[in-house]
Amino acid sequence: MRKASVALLARALAGAVPLPRSAVLLAGAALVSGSVLLAGPAHAQDMEFSLDEAEQQPQQEGSAEGADMSFEEGETQPTQESGSGDVIGDLATTETAAEQTETREAPTEQQEAREEIFAVQQVYALRINRVEITPTASFSLNDPFVQHTGVGVGLNYWWTNVLALGVNFIWYEGLENESDIGYFVRRATRLAVPVNSYQFGAHLAFTYVPIYGKFAMFNEFIFQYDIYVLGGVGLMNTRPIPVIDPEVRSFNFDIRVAFNVGIGLRVFVTRWLAIVAELRDYMYLEQLENLEVALGAERTNPDTWTQNSPAFINNVTAHLGLTIFLPFDFEYRLPR
Repeated sequence: MRKASVALLARALAGAVPLPRSAVLLAGAALVSGSVLLAGPAHAQDMEFSLDEAEQQPQQEGSAEGADMSFEEGETQPTQESGSGDVIGDLATTETAAEQTETREAPTEQQEAREEIFAVQQVYALRINRVEITPTASFSLNDPFVQHTGVGVGLNYWWTNVLALGVNFIWYEGLENESDIGYFVRRATRLAVPVNSYQFGAHLAFTYVPIYGKFAMFNEFIFQYDIYVLGGVGLMNTRPIPVIDPEVRSFNFDIRVAFNVGIGLRVFVTRWLAIVAELRDYMYLEQLENLEVALGAERTNPDTWTQNSPAFINNVTAHLGLTIFLPFDFEYRLPR
């Protein structure tokens, strides 16, 4: 049909065959349509694809138009970023990433610590410029024949936090008693051991605190303590107890010079009240009863009732009591 149309159209154009105008138009239309139909399959048969072109994604609609767009020299062709197509979601993701980057880059603000921290704690109770009053009860430890029991009171002034000067007074008369062992020894062996009696003692002493700290009790209570040493000199009013010839002999109290040394432990209950325990040794020269009894008129002579030379006596005693510091409160004064 295509060939007949072409021949007819050629003859009409040459003027050999007269045709009506409508026939000419129909022949031209048939020719054009046939050319289009034949061009389509021919073009499809000539199309070839490479491996790279097959892997590329198909272009979206309007890409042909975008391909024909021309750009002037110096201009760059805009590229479309790959994404999910959700514009609002992409913007939110971008803002979140920017905030995280800013947070990482921003320096961490450091806050200044205003609380004062001390590596070594302050002393629980200051003693400097305070007066210490110490009531105590005492009893002897090393005399098996006489129990020297007494009550006393001490007064100390602390001119530093570890050094104090003080006095203590102890009353014994009426509180001490002779043990039964002396009585039974005399009856069984007819031998007597000379013993003595105290009336009171007054002593001057220096106190030094080399150790102080704290300890826990029952994993619940914490107590502050200090350990101190002391030493001094004083007076003791003593007399021998007549055991050799008690029917005739009697003795009066006399003053003796006595030295004392000791060690003590103080446990604080509060900053002004503490429990105290001390161990002291009082040393002096005592005039003991004479073991021999003179005959005749010399028996009643007081000069024969005591020994010719004094004996060295050391009376080790334990003291238990309380310590009260005045004034009750104090104030730390730290260097600036």
